[in-house]
Amino acid sequence: MPNFHPLDQADMEALLARNHVGRLAYSFHDEVDIEPLHYVYADGVLYARTSPGHKLQTLAHHRWVAFEVDEIEGPYDWRSVIVHGSVYLVEPGGTPEANAAYERSVSRLHAVVPLLFETDDPAPHRTVLFRIHVDRMTGRVASSS
Repeated sequence: MPNFHPLDQADMEALLARNHVGRLAYSFHDEVDIEPLHYVYADGVLYARTSPGHKLQTLAHHRWVAFEVDEIEGPYDWRSVIVHGSVYLVEPGGTPEANAAYERSVSRLHAVVPLLFETDDPAPHRTVLFRIHVDRMTGRVASSS
């Protein structure tokens, strides 16, 4: 008989920190989308990057999102965290604070993409950095033992 229970805060943060691929869910009007993306969780914030396009146009109108990360070993052996929060673009320029936030985002994302914004960047079309402010998170675990 599988056993299900919630994850505590420390376990949720550890799961987010040790993984680097999750799914971003966002909606606007009657349309809901979900897309995989790589990320870094640090300082209580999710850092990510994307390409210009539909997702950013949608998020400009409705910045509230859900983000899910799973670790799955089997049908009844898994851990999952869902983050609810708001997306904020991270751009250089304007103020020293904006530049510092941009450099912090680039530094965090180097953990996943060491060649970020370099000549050999594996995804040079992903030019837009953003962060997800974590408003709340929930986590569950299932165990077959």
